[in-house]
Amino acid sequence: MNTLAIDKAIAKVPFLAESKNLKKIPLSGGITNLNFKIEADGRSYVIRLAGDGTDLLGIKRDVEHMANKAAGELGIAPEIMYFIEPEGYIVTRFVNGKRIMPEEIVKPDYLARVAQKLRLFHRNGPKLKGEFNVFRRVEMLTKLSKKRGASFPYDWDFIQKKMREAEKALSKDPYKPTPCHNDLLNLNWLEEDVAGDIGEIRLLDWEYAGMGDIFFDLGNFAHHHRLNEEQIAVFLTAYFGKMTPKRYARLRIMWAMSELHEAMWGTTQTVLSKLEEDFQGYANLWFGRYRMHVTDYRWEKWLRDVK
Repeated sequence: MNTLAIDKAIAKVPFLAESKNLKKIPLSGGITNLNFKIEADGRSYVIRLAGDGTDLLGIKRDVEHMANKAAGELGIAPEIMYFIEPEGYIVTRFVNGKRIMPEEIVKPDYLARVAQKLRLFHRNGPKLKGEFNVFRRVEMLTKLSKKRGASFPYDWDFIQKKMREAEKALSKDPYKPTPCHNDLLNLNWLEEDVAGDIGEIRLLDWEYAGMGDIFFDLGNFAHHHRLNEEQIAVFLTAYFGKMTPKRYARLRIMWAMSELHEAMWGTTQTVLSKLEEDFQGYANLWFGRYRMHVTDYRWEKWLRDVK
């Protein structure tokens, strides 16, 4: 299926279809989609084949395309070279660079650069034709998982009760829907080699982009990189100019909601995905981290502080 699909995709891209010397190299790292590096006429590209059933996860390829295109023009993401329709496959420039390891990206210099890239997209990204509201997404994934017979944790009622507490507290000061990335795990960050200069951070994989809460992006990055108190202060100060109790509390609450979203994504994949991944183990890990977060002795204080 993969070779057939990639050959069909290449045939739809004029500058690749006409190439006389073309090489296809599978890229590892994706859980949902298949990625290939394409070398053609001295240039390199990446083609992403969207995974089957990803529409059930609420992914809209036209929204991804719009977000990635804008992020490319803003110097945040690798630029889009072609959009293959109706499949919704994206062709981007291949970035020659390296992964920024988890222990590196949490250093002050990197945290400041990450905050600036996010802020740039939040401030200058386009109005996207899709919403990313973590509470509605968890409900959507719950409904889908239950319908397909996924297994749920024994304390599901408690998990939901804490989610409702968070939503109620945050609704006292509603967020302004802003273009967000919403999937800031470590593998989505690269440092591009730039000749004779310090590297440039690039952010990949815009399939969950939508109009959302900037604190979801900030909390999502924080949870994927297990930021400590000092790192949170550096990160929030780089983004806002200063950290306040309210901003800290919003980040902390969204951090927990982001963990819940991750757990529900894993739960849904147990009944959707054909891949040989331990999605149940993944879901259990994130449910455990969510529980720790919402039973933190400061939880009630954060709920008060966001107001």
